[in-house]
Amino acid sequence: MNIYVVGLNQLFDVDIDKVNKPDLPLASGEFSMEFGMAIVSTFLLMSFTMGIMFQSPALFSALLVSFVLGSAYSVELPLLRWKRNAFLAATCIMIVRAVVVQLAFFVHIQKYVLGRPVMFTRSMVFAIAFMCFFSTIIALFKDIPDVDGDRDYGIQSFSVSLGQGKVFWLCISMLLIAYGGAMVIGASSAFLTSKLVTVLGHCALASFLCFRARSVNLTNKASVTSFYMFIWKLFYAEYLLIPFVR
Repeated sequence: MNIYVVGLNQLFDVDIDKVNKPDLPLASGEFSMEFGMAIVSTFLLMSFTMGIMFQSPALFSALLVSFVLGSAYSVELPLLRWKRNAFLAATCIMIVRAVVVQLAFFVHIQKYVLGRPVMFTRSMVFAIAFMCFFSTIIALFKDIPDVDGDRDYGIQSFSVSLGQGKVFWLCISMLLIAYGGAMVIGASSAFLTSKLVTVLGHCALASFLCFRARSVNLTNKASVTSFYMFIWKLFYAEYLLIPFVR
């Protein structure tokens, strides 16, 4: 489904991507629009087919919500194309990444794989809260390298409205606050292993963040894009720490 969502966005953003990301397959002409549509349609069909095969209402619901919000984000139709509005764009990303994915996968594993009653754990609640924060940061940060094309085509991102520098340091500050909160929660654990792993782990991630942030050149698109990919690495690294929150 993620391939469908990303691919659909590229189909509707070809002109913008020719300015912001000219190396992408559609923007560069490496893929034709017809081939792009075929890829997007195929992966959409595969997603729903697998969702039905797993016989898990939780997973199927996640696919359905991701499909609806992913389409609303990109499709050029009345009342849609939500990416034009910074708040709606951030909300779409947060709902899918922070709420739907966490809840659906948790319920699927608990109920349909392990056969256990669904009881929300401390780590589950932490995951949703933390990923809400992190997903908002990703939604803000992803537009920093793309201000030129977004401005030309009427995409009112926060980077266009406030400036790249302000949004960059806002994201860094928000992420440091999130890591600080995670360390406080970890320190309150009654389990020594959980306490050590969550506190030291988030301290290490915060240190890596500060070290990398100081080296970013906001006037260099390659530098900003590289740091954005680093943010994604931090995002996935968090899943290694979440199980230790008890």
